[in-house]
Amino acid sequence: MQNYLEINRNSWNAKVEPHLKSDFYFVEEFLNGRTSLNSIELELLGDISGKEILHLQCHFGQDSISLSRLGAKVTGIDLSDKAIETAKDLSKKCETDTEFNCSDVYELPKILDKKFDIVFTSYGTIGWLPDLDKWAKVISNFLKPNGKFVFVEFHPFVWMYDDDFTHVKYSYFNEKPIVETYEGTYADKKADLVQNYVMWNHSTSEVLNSLIQNGLKINSFNEYNWSPYACFLHNEEFEKGKFRIPQFGGKVPHVFSVEATKNP
Repeated sequence: MQNYLEINRNSWNAKVEPHLKSDFYFVEEFLNGRTSLNSIELELLGDISGKEILHLQCHFGQDSISLSRLGAKVTGIDLSDKAIETAKDLSKKCETDTEFNCSDVYELPKILDKKFDIVFTSYGTIGWLPDLDKWAKVISNFLKPNGKFVFVEFHPFVWMYDDDFTHVKYSYFNEKPIVETYEGTYADKKADLVQNYVMWNHSTSEVLNSLIQNGLKINSFNEYNWSPYACFLHNEEFEKGKFRIPQFGGKVPHVFSVEATKNP
């Protein structure tokens, strides 16, 4: 099989242009000051003024720039070179001092030598990584003693199902890579785009244990029966900015969050 990093980098490079044009990313409103951060992560982050933040898997940097607008000193990283080029351009247009680097998560310690008050990552990130122990080691490496890790992610329950959410198609556990072809993109399902990708499912126990075993203390783990994004094939907005998969309603978790601190 072709290297998964190459496959996924090509996929994310291809997504940049349609994402920039999509309503999902509301770029024009963003340039005019609208934040891309949601209530879940804002509550976990708290007051970040003056904090040094590392943002892993930042796509083209909207959340990174939003964190900068709140007074943080932010470094965003992403696998996609086209996304990082776009992030730098957006930062310039927004007049923020956000820094961006192109890197695979696992390779980041080789190119960045710095410690941070906060490591942040959110929504659709760990599925692109085969090994969460290596992921957690990177997080621990970049945190200062007593530094904080803030993580929000789609719940592994929803990744068990087919795109129409009619039956269980995939394992809840990280048993093997999921290699598929996808038409369109979550931000624009009608986009003229056909991509190959490689992903992995990760159980909540795998997430939590990887962090615990790499020197992080879990302070909170929360599950939410809604998502802030209408990114699935079927979405129902039951409150403004809150979406559910209609077949599941409020009966199952859609998103979870973790807040942890690095042991001194």
